[in-house]
Amino acid sequence: MVRTGRLVVGITGASGAIYAVRFLRQAQQHFHEVYLICSDQAIQVLQTELELNITRETLSAEALLGAPWDGLKVLEPRDYFSPPASGSFRHDGMVIVPCSMGTLGRIANGASDDLMTRAADVCLKERRPLILVVREMPFNQVHLRNMLQAAEAGVTILPACPTFYNRPRTLEEAVDTVIARILQHLGVGQNLVPEWGVEE
Repeated sequence: MVRTGRLVVGITGASGAIYAVRFLRQAQQHFHEVYLICSDQAIQVLQTELELNITRETLSAEALLGAPWDGLKVLEPRDYFSPPASGSFRHDGMVIVPCSMGTLGRIANGASDDLMTRAADVCLKERRPLILVVREMPFNQVHLRNMLQAAEAGVTILPACPTFYNRPRTLEEAVDTVIARILQHLGVGQNLVPEWGVEE
């Protein structure tokens, strides 16, 4: 697949807003355009967990990342005329970070009801990378079935489970162990976490 330099990113209302913001910081370095779909619940979680003074109306790169970025295209969650709603719009994949169990369930069962789940459905039908950074604990049987069903359809299930073999010293360094794996599964280089067994 020829790389386009475009990425679709979804943020849901699952706990773990820090994963979304730190991933966007890295995506900014690897993609020239990021199409962002943010649920109403995600905005509430961004406010609660990261104490961001943010609303639907003020959602922007500056509000999320601290500086303007023309490459971040903030989309309305029900605007089906947005580019990611169509398979003819080429991009390098989609990451939903964090991904709630409700969003997972709708994607796994083909029941898209907003732009985020429609864009995910498009990724599956066009066989583009779709990475769901699921965040819940514990998982019930429905969650597990939905994860299996989504994986069988071609989704990469990448739980927000930090690794500790590299001895992270801060919360951000622990979070970045997950961000590094997302980037690897998108096929882009990362220098956040050394590869296991590879000399620096």
